[in-house]
Amino acid sequence: MIKNSQIRQFHNDGYLVLKDFKDQSELDDLRRAALNIVDAFDAESHKSIFTTQNQTAVLDEYFKGSGDKVRCFFEAGAFDADGQLAHAKALSINKIGHAMHDLNPEFEAFSRDRRLAEIFERLGNEDPKIWQSMYIFKQPRIGGTVDWHQDATFFYTEPLSVITLWFAIDDATLDNGCLWVSKSGDGFPLKERFELINDSLTMTSLDDTPWPTTEAAIPLEVAAGTLILFKGRLPHYSAPNSSNKARHAYTMHVTDGRTDYAPSNWIQRGADFPARGFQI
Repeated sequence: MIKNSQIRQFHNDGYLVLKDFKDQSELDDLRRAALNIVDAFDAESHKSIFTTQNQTAVLDEYFKGSGDKVRCFFEAGAFDADGQLAHAKALSINKIGHAMHDLNPEFEAFSRDRRLAEIFERLGNEDPKIWQSMYIFKQPRIGGTVDWHQDATFFYTEPLSVITLWFAIDDATLDNGCLWVSKSGDGFPLKERFELINDSLTMTSLDDTPWPTTEAAIPLEVAAGTLILFKGRLPHYSAPNSSNKARHAYTMHVTDGRTDYAPSNWIQRGADFPARGFQI
């Protein structure tokens, strides 16, 4: 159970770091489950999605269809000029998304931790809805930059309610591309909305406030097993992985079911497969 001082810190800073939240056996089980998904993924049959000349449109379709599925996404430049993988398949995947928490038993066991329900209740969310899960590989040497962004951009509710759960599966360091968060906390204006409008993915600008500078950011170097929670308007980014070590992480995005979830958000769920909370 989190303390009152931690709740105040979360609301003041826009994020909270909980060390040693997951033990090594849980991390090992999730890593194994992720690698099994990659091992079963037929890269050859999906190659055309990532090498076509009309790549943006084809990738958009692949992405749009992933909200209620388990799909692998390659790193940029994973394929060479001849359309062959430039690295081993296991070292070419950028992430897995976006419904492992509902569709994979190992991911569901990791995700639907009763302690998370208790944390959200303490934070005032008594009806949490998990909309998305991602396993991010941040591969050695080739794991690229993830630019400044805010997660409420992708999971807009009125009022804003999305909270991100970011689990360190590996130690996250400056060398392997740890998270950086803005010192501004959750008070930063929401700059953009990512929407699905007329079956097209659209990024709409809402506010022209510049993104924070690096000097106005805090690196979150954390040990494996750490859970970082942060609010939807908190600007954050990660630098490239310049090391020889991977920086695996697992994330979930959770909204308050009592708020209005925007019908233009890219992930939607029907009555036959609704977004659920932390109860299995």
